[in-house]
Formats: sequence, C-alpha cells, structure tokens
Amino acid sequence: MGVTVDVRQVYKYPFEQVVASFLRKYPNPMDKNVISVKTVEEKTDVSTGIIYRKRIAVCQNVVPEILRKVSILKVPSIQLEEESWLNPQERNMAIRSHCLTWTQYASMKEESVFRESMENPNWTEFIQRGRISITGAGFLNCILETFASTFLRQGAQKGIRIMEMLLKEQCGAPLAK
Repeated sequence: MGVTVDVRQVYKYPFEQVVASFLRKYPNPMDKNVISVKTVEEKTDVSTGIIYRKRIAVCQNVVPEILRKVSILKVPSIQLEEESWLNPQERNMAIRSHCLTWTQYASMKEESVFRESMENPNWTEFIQRGRISITGAGFLNCILETFASTFLRQGAQKGIRIMEMLLKEQCGAPLAK
C-alpha cells in the first residue's frame, strides 16, 4: 500500500536566499527532532556548474512509545540520507531523501525541488512529494502508515514554518513583488 504526501509552497524570497536558508535549516531549536546534519560529500561538476551534496541527518525516533513495544521500532534515533543537485545557472535545486533505518520494514522517500517561481522571478517555488510504505509488520502496517502520514504532513508544515522564520530573520520581510 503506502502513503503519499504532496506539498507546495511559494517563498517570497529570491532562490539564492531560500537555498542558503534550506542548507542551514537544521539543527534548529524549532524542531528538536533533528539532532544533527552532516555533509559527507560535496563536489562541483566543472562542466555544468552543478553542485552535488550528500548529507546524513540523525533524528530522534518519533514513533509513539506504545508502538515501540515492537522490538524493531525500539531505537533511539533514525538516520536519513539526503542528496541534492544545485544548479545555480538555472536557479533550481533537486533533492532526494530516504530513510537509512528500518529499510527491511519501511521505505520513506522524499523528492523536492526549489526553483524560481513562474509568478515572480524574485520568489522561489518549493514542491515536495513524500512517500512511506510499511511492510513486514503484519497488522501494524496500516497503523504505522497512518502515523507516518500524519507525521509527514506535520513535518512538512513545520519545515515550511522554520524556513519562513529563517528567511525573515536572515533576509527581512518577504518581497511583495
């Protein structure tokens, strides 16, 4: 089965400022679930100018305590891998993330894009699709997917609020036009 969550947001800030804020977003006191984010690889393709980054995030396990009675869910933290491709010339950045924990039981993947807004070249559009599917947990599959769906939606909205706050702190008020 599986659960998909789609998010779209327009930040009324230029692409370069939005990407810089995204790369500095975590860890952040507004989301204590993200413990650390470490860049493990970064390289620039000299022919295209595209900057590739691979980062590993360590997050607190947010699975409700009642579900952690199941031994596979009883871990203190989970790891996520994020890969991004920043194209400064075309003003877009593609991001792919997936969970490195529980891979034999669950698949969590996100694909995101930051790009210059079609409405206004000084604004940035953010599009994200997250998908979670649980297997091998028997009758718990449906319960875990429901929890995961809620968590993904809330996490996406929290991430947008954090970005808006960071952008306002670092860049001032949003651009009206």
